[in-house]
Amino acid sequence: MKILITGGAGYIGSVATEMLLQAGHAVLVFDNLQQGHEAAVEPGARFVRGDLRDYDSIAAAMRDFTPDAVMHFAANSLVGESMRDPFAYLGDNVVAGLNLLRAMDAHRVKRIILSSTANLFADPLRLPIAEDERIVPGSPYGESKAIIERFLHWLAVTRGFRYACLRYFNAAGATERHGEDHNPELHLIPLVLQVALGQRDHISIFGDDYPTPDGTCIRDYVHVQDLIAAHILALGALETGNRIYNLGNGQGFSVREVIAAAEVVTGRKITVKLAPRRPGDPARLVASSDKARRELGWNPRYTEIRTIIQTAWSWHSRHPKGYG
Repeated sequence: MKILITGGAGYIGSVATEMLLQAGHAVLVFDNLQQGHEAAVEPGARFVRGDLRDYDSIAAAMRDFTPDAVMHFAANSLVGESMRDPFAYLGDNVVAGLNLLRAMDAHRVKRIILSSTANLFADPLRLPIAEDERIVPGSPYGESKAIIERFLHWLAVTRGFRYACLRYFNAAGATERHGEDHNPELHLIPLVLQVALGQRDHISIFGDDYPTPDGTCIRDYVHVQDLIAAHILALGALETGNRIYNLGNGQGFSVREVIAAAEVVTGRKITVKLAPRRPGDPARLVASSDKARRELGWNPRYTEIRTIIQTAWSWHSRHPKGYG
């Protein structure tokens, strides 16, 4: 197939490009490089530097490449920033998504995989979190994804779109070629590895009095390659209907467990400092991925936190300055 990937110069999008090319697909990466890195674009893919907020730009790429399907990763994606600047999320993310969908409709591209988020579930009633959990977005970022999910529902009804919304929990890990390089970096595993590399002097634990076994927050970490495997499976399943899946390991690891695993993997001491709780941090967020396992045959390969961290450490050790 011919796949257009928005945000293909970013962390998850670059791994998607890598794995799609390995599977024999043709890929066009569309990215404005606001958060991505041109060096992260796979050499076998076509690259168009463009901005989804400019309809003509994405429409031209759609017309020239004539894709069979789209994978939509591009977005402003910082939860905290979205609370400070909601217009960049409720505005730009939604406008970008709408332009993409309009361009798809105009050029008769009917299949799309949406990179959605666990931030739809700020107040879950049940754990692990299944797809039928009530949607209570935890930020303008989460709200922007919820809006695009609703766009897709109505485009399926009125235009015959086929879609899959894949709601990630905590993407982590790396391939040999691609890893995390964010500015600013806010994700726990790369921050811990920066301490191991001597690039920061400590890692902060925001609260150690949560109702969890060691008092620190528990999160569900899913390897980025397992995530993209689910994208490829979902793409193949669109012929039989639209799909919504929560994607995670199905088990959680606490902040202290992640730090301890990183010390084992790196062989280095990770200095910790306690800090106050952050407002809005739930004690535990863990996905139920039973539906994806049952319907797609999805079976994550990386289930141990040490293994996930080992792949990240291998990449960061070889790229201590990221793609720079």
